[in-house]
Amino acid sequence: METVTINNNFKSEEYFINMGPQHPATHGVLRLILTIDGEIIKRVEPDLGYIHRSIEKMCERDSYQQIVHLTDRMDYLSSHINNEAVCLTVENALEIEVPERVKVVRTILSELTRIASHCLWWGVMGMDVGALTTYFYGFRDREMINDIFEETCGARLTMNYNIPGGLMFDIHPNFVNRTKEFVSHFKSKLPEYDELLTGNVIFQKRTKGVGILSKEDAISFGASGPVGRGSGYSCDVRKHHPYSAYDRVVFTESLKTEGDTFARYLVRIQEMWESLAIIEQLIVNIPDGDHKVTTNAVIKLPKGEFYQRVETARGELGVYIISTGTKNPYRLKFRSPGFSNLSLLNHIAVGGKIGDLVASMATLDLVIPDIDR
Repeated sequence: METVTINNNFKSEEYFINMGPQHPATHGVLRLILTIDGEIIKRVEPDLGYIHRSIEKMCERDSYQQIVHLTDRMDYLSSHINNEAVCLTVENALEIEVPERVKVVRTILSELTRIASHCLWWGVMGMDVGALTTYFYGFRDREMINDIFEETCGARLTMNYNIPGGLMFDIHPNFVNRTKEFVSHFKSKLPEYDELLTGNVIFQKRTKGVGILSKEDAISFGASGPVGRGSGYSCDVRKHHPYSAYDRVVFTESLKTEGDTFARYLVRIQEMWESLAIIEQLIVNIPDGDHKVTTNAVIKLPKGEFYQRVETARGELGVYIISTGTKNPYRLKFRSPGFSNLSLLNHIAVGGKIGDLVASMATLDLVIPDIDR
């Protein structure tokens, strides 16, 4: 305990406390070292390293096909999109043009992944601020997507369906009908999210005006995804650098200018509606054709540096590969959205209370293995 004299009449006692690494609000092994004055936060210092697995170093010893398998262990709630990012990087380096069928299926699965991730986030967001019911509603809808994933590729969380050159195998015969059923179901259930949580007066008081991040600071910190767009920063990779089938669909980039916790919340709610719109446009006419192109059994990239970015449920994921012409990269670096978003936590938390920190951290939507690789 450190005693700091403010003036002749009052004294402030600053405490250093640990929040985590085992804490329900950190959603993983993240340790936050808090400096507090009573209930007021003076400083937040994240401490990582509890789940570091050296994934980037492991990529240097593995082939490009094997690297794909590692990426769904980072942000496991965006595993399909992570896989796609590596495949796109390899395909661009080899100048491979995948079939139109592959592009459309990848995009549909990416948007289903985004909705599934946001459903989990929404359920846990409510639980973090004391609304337990949201957890069950969110998981109810997420399970329908997981069933589609399981039938398509045999997995519900860490998918390994994308391969360099296309898809491991074609979609299941039930894929189109089950996806249409989910879209119809979820369009009727999303309004319940607003009725249960968005319009709740207590929830709004816990989130409005809390954890404010300006547009300039969002850009300075490298914030992306809903965190950046909640501050009015237009940064959707799907809009600015379209890939797969995003150049053939119409959707709106979700933006809010308030920059507070409630704004970041609303961005994700709106994103779920936009994801449904993207899926509806593509599911009605999936092109015929092959589900992959033939590639060499051992893939070797030409010498050079290659970069690809995609929009995960948490923001911009970048894949940077340095190749020396062998079957594995000389160096591989992932630019994960969670790491940059976590870096601004101290900025938005100072001056608030511990309860505000929990609410603000929930709208950063942190997945720790994505940060601590």
